[in-house]
Amino acid sequence: MSACSNIAKQLLRDDGGVTSIEYALIGSLIAVVIVAAVTTVGANLNGLYENVAAKVATAA
Repeated sequence: MSACSNIAKQLLRDDGGVTSIEYALIGSLIAVVIVAAVTTVGANLNGLYENVAAKVATAA
């Protein structure tokens, strides 16, 4: 039983992978923000080009 409790204590004290997990979460959050921004900008540009195309079509 002592060996099991020693292993459990070592696992609870070990925090070696915490930093990499935090960096992965931050990277994921940044990726989500970039996707949202590109989607929004893309929709706005689409509306802008449609407006320009409509004005060119009526001017011609």
